[in-house]
Amino acid sequence: MSTFASLPDGIGIGLRAPHYAQLLESLPSLGFIEVHSENFFHAGGAAMRVLARAGEHYPLSLHGVGLSLASADELAQAHLAKLAALVDRVEPVLVSEHLCWGAIDGVHFNDLLPFPYTREALSLLCSRVEQVQERLGRRILIENLSSYVRFRESEMSECDFLAELVRQSGCGVLLDVNNLYVNAQNFGFDAHDEMTRLLTAIPAGSVGEIHLAGHSQGELCLIDTHGSRVCEAVWALYRHAITLCGPVPTLIEWDTDLPTLEVLLDEAQSARRAMRQARHVDALHV
Repeated sequence: MSTFASLPDGIGIGLRAPHYAQLLESLPSLGFIEVHSENFFHAGGAAMRVLARAGEHYPLSLHGVGLSLASADELAQAHLAKLAALVDRVEPVLVSEHLCWGAIDGVHFNDLLPFPYTREALSLLCSRVEQVQERLGRRILIENLSSYVRFRESEMSECDFLAELVRQSGCGVLLDVNNLYVNAQNFGFDAHDEMTRLLTAIPAGSVGEIHLAGHSQGELCLIDTHGSRVCEAVWALYRHAITLCGPVPTLIEWDTDLPTLEVLLDEAQSARRAMRQARHVDALHV
């Protein structure tokens, strides 16, 4: 089984339909482009042609939202087959999925849902991740989730669960810094401490990608909306992550209230500056 494909340290953005023409015409300086896998499961069509053209200029990352790894249902083999076909077709440098479930008894929810972090669930997730990695012939990244409930049945924190999943299955981590911050604020734990625990518990080099996004203040809690610029607290947490795991390919994730391409590229530039700052601070302490 292959390890993570080589991807130069760099900053990427999500490829979204309103930006197709402008991005392919201007070809801005980016480390990679990321898309939601399920949007490209069809064998052809205009969107697939755009993805193929983008792949001629940028490394591609596939980010899945529908495999439902933690579902009590059997692993969705038809979905996995479509993902494998897409991977074979576009040869992405990274493939990722979420630490969640989203379907049961044939009913699919338009959400990424949490579950109790138990030993039983860990055994299930390890089996599912191993099946996916075997089918794709590569290691995949698993992303920590933003959630708004906790379960009494949980036997460990999400970060402890994810670290154990990495150790047992050999997968990697897609570290969503905003998700970690949102959960910390909503559930009252220290985001820096939790991140430190995760990144010191997993083998070196396990973090294959980082996501940065905006959130909004709801009536009762922060909500992971992916609809605004990254806030300063999340930038600070990102710089902390880089000092712990080193420079990692980083995505500006923006899915709702989509801004102009220029705004996305400005956020990408902010990520470059934050990465440089973190690497400079880290070098001073060597």
